[in-house]
Amino acid sequence: MRLLHTSDWHLGRQFHNVSLLEDQRHVLEQIINIIGEQKVDVLLIAGDIYDRSVPPANAVALLDEVLHRINQELGVPVILIAGNHDGADRLAFAARQLARSGIHIVGPLNSELQPVLLQDDHGEVEFYSLPYADPATVRDVFDVAVYTHEEAMAFLLQKIQANKNKTQRGVLMSHCFIDGGEASDSERPLSIGGADKISPKLFADFDYVALGHLHGPQFKQQETIRYSGSILKYSFSETKQKKSVTLVDMDAKGNCCLQKIPLQAKRDMRVIEGYLQDILTQAQDDTEREDYLLIRLLDTHAILNVMNKLREVYPNVLHVERPGLLKAGERKSIDNREKLKGEMPLFLDFYEQMTDEQLSEPGKKLIAELLDKIHRGQAI
Repeated sequence: MRLLHTSDWHLGRQFHNVSLLEDQRHVLEQIINIIGEQKVDVLLIAGDIYDRSVPPANAVALLDEVLHRINQELGVPVILIAGNHDGADRLAFAARQLARSGIHIVGPLNSELQPVLLQDDHGEVEFYSLPYADPATVRDVFDVAVYTHEEAMAFLLQKIQANKNKTQRGVLMSHCFIDGGEASDSERPLSIGGADKISPKLFADFDYVALGHLHGPQFKQQETIRYSGSILKYSFSETKQKKSVTLVDMDAKGNCCLQKIPLQAKRDMRVIEGYLQDILTQAQDDTEREDYLLIRLLDTHAILNVMNKLREVYPNVLHVERPGLLKAGERKSIDNREKLKGEMPLFLDFYEQMTDEQLSEPGKKLIAELLDKIHRGQAI
């Protein structure tokens, strides 16, 4: 059986107030093509289908279109689960009716934990799905005393193993944080203080474990306990990640052969560091000027309209950092005694801390005139 493991679509996401929906449509088109070209038997989406619990209408429309093309036009079943970003109850709307067509949605955690059974030439494969569920949810559904994510997951897996057919191949899909996993800035923490970590040893009895939540492609303990990663870069901490989906070929005994198939973003996400004039000059030869950019300027002096100047050559600059304005990369705190100084001495101290230089005499004269106008209530 050939599986395509994906996760963390985050449909409807905005990054620095910029909608990524068209970027998502671009990579989803590639996923549809991969399913057709590779003759995939089932698509897995391991949570965080949407970016928030009440997704925008255009994100819902995009998911509807993509699932129709995969399931109805290509005839490929889809299994998807709710992640911590999803509204599980909303995601599960009409799930029982959709299951008849081969779209299997697991929204809220329920007490049945029944597998989806799919057939290939070697027999049936059991697909178990565990949507994101914190310990409080597991306690509520099963009336059991579990207080950490690992205790909750161990309990759920024991329930599955009690009913699992040991002679059949088994796949588990879950949205959780495996201990030792490499996180990104765009992932919403599942809990505070490390209580969300789950040992990969709990999953050893399954032939393949399709995980969601962490955005970087990675595996833990063994290659078949794997995160496919998100379909796009969703933070500047992910700029070095290579986004992909995971193609899994499972043989009659459950042995898996894995292949990462890369995804090409419509616009990459990059960090550019340098002096303003150098960045403006190099942009003339940059063939990827439409990328989403974080710019780190090393200039140590104030620059008027810096964002406008950058966007003349890089239209999708999303954020600008000014480490060059800090002295040795450190901010000096201002205590109450500093605040008792006059405005001019305070400004001069601030200027020196930010530029590591003293303000020139013409500069002092200009600041003094501006302060005087402010005190007299005159417009500057």
